Amino acid sequence: MNGILNIYKEQGYTSHDVVAILRRILKTKRIGHTGTLDPNAEGVLPICIGQATKISELLMEKQKTYVAALCLGKSTDTQDIWGKVVSQSEVLVSPAEVQTAILSFQGQIMQIPPMYSAIKQDGKKLYELARQGKEVQRQPRPATIYAISDLEQIGKAEYRFSVTCSKGTYIRTLCHDIGQKLGCGAHMTALQRTRSGKFGLETALKLAEVEKLKADGKLAEHLLPITEVFDIPELTVKDSFSKWLYAGNPIPLEQIQAGDLSKIVQLTEISRMDRQLPTHDLYYIYDSHGRFIGIYRYINHMLKVLKFLYQASEE
Repeated sequence: MNGILNIYKEQGYTSHDVVAILRRILKTKRIGHTGTLDPNAEGVLPICIGQATKISELLMEKQKTYVAALCLGKSTDTQDIWGKVVSQSEVLVSPAEVQTAILSFQGQIMQIPPMYSAIKQDGKKLYELARQGKEVQRQPRPATIYAISDLEQIGKAEYRFSVTCSKGTYIRTLCHDIGQKLGCGAHMTALQRTRSGKFGLETALKLAEVEKLKADGKLAEHLLPITEVFDIPELTVKDSFSKWLYAGNPIPLEQIQAGDLSKIVQLTEISRMDRQLPTHDLYYIYDSHGRFIGIYRYINHMLKVLKFLYQASEE
């Protein structure tokens, strides 16, 4: 079984729990997730199975969209509702001021990672230190908020909004920072990931649904093949280059079938915005018999292997 399964992670499960349960259901160890969701968060969690585990880090780089709720007036040690209240203030700001503050975080921002996070410092995860009552200095990290929308007031001091952001963005830290900007403190009260790259809520399956589909022999219908994950061009290599192609060698442009050459974007340099892996210089490569070889990158007039996915048994 090879492909990507779009899972709806329910509250109470860690991302690791989801992987462990799927290993049992699918009876395979080659499973990996594409971006951690906190246990109390829910939503889209694409899972790579079989050969697809080789592209998990490419999927991690994709934009994410969340619906978050925050409460003004209280700050917690975890920056969310499940932590201990560490400060409390009267909320004297208007809804218009809240909207202005929230929207001001669009664009490139710097975030100080929360102590309750899996980031390692001096070999120890921050949350391990936090549980020991320790707080250490953390370096700010860049993040990009591409869009904030659908802002609505849902309570006296509670607001909900949608945010599309880069990999590595902490939404609870965003909520905390909004509270700091307003001068009254804030914490996140709910979080749902609604999209991760190409995967949205509309195709996400709960674990119970996966188990039933597997028992009914219908799960394969819900697997997205590797060749449909990215919206990138397909190139076919000439048969005369097959020997070198199967060995993973770089592909000179003259070895691409003539009809496909126009698909190659001539790039003088590779642009990386916000550490996000660009896809405009990536290509699906096929041999002359239509067999999928892998994902290649166009660099210096050559196509070089990024992810070699050809299985020799297919030859």
